[in-house]
Amino acid sequence: MKKLSNSSKIMTLSMTFLLIGLAFTPLMTTDYAFAGNFTVPAVNAQPQNGVFSFPVSEFQDGRARHFSFQVSPNKTIRFFVIKSSDGVIRAAFDACEVCYRAQKGYVQQGDNMVCMNCGMKFKSVKVNEVTGGCNPSALRRTVKDGKVMISQQDVLVGAKYFQ
Repeated sequence: MKKLSNSSKIMTLSMTFLLIGLAFTPLMTTDYAFAGNFTVPAVNAQPQNGVFSFPVSEFQDGRARHFSFQVSPNKTIRFFVIKSSDGVIRAAFDACEVCYRAQKGYVQQGDNMVCMNCGMKFKSVKVNEVTGGCNPSALRRTVKDGKVMISQQDVLVGAKYFQ
C-alpha cells in the first residue's frame, strides 16, 4: 500500500471538508428561509368607515409590513403590504391557496416573499400580478392622496384562508 505525502493528506482533508460544506449549504439556506419562526409579527389594524388606511411613506423602504384584523375572538385575517422593487405598492393575504392550512404565511428575504411552509420564493414585483398556487393571495388596494387604502370587504374575502 502506497503512503500519502503530507501535502496529499492535507489536500484530501481539504476536499473532504469542502464536500461536506457543499452538502450542507442547501440545508442552511432552507433553515434561514424559515428563520425558526412560524409567524412574522403583525400589527393589529382596524378599519375606519370600512377602509384600512396606511400612509404611503410607511412602505418607502421596501420592507413588507404585516397586519392583522381580528374579525371575531376566534378569527384573525392577516395580510401584508410591500413596496416592490419596481416602486409599486402591493398587498396580499399572508396565505396562499396551497399552504394556508399551515397558518405560517410569508417572510421577506431581500426582494422575495418566501412561504414559511414550503419555502417557495416569489419576487415582490409578482405580488398581485401572479395568483393561484403558492403565490401570495392577491388583496385589492388603491393608492390615493398619499394613502394605501384597502376595503374591509376585500379583507373579509380572505377569511377562507384563516380558518
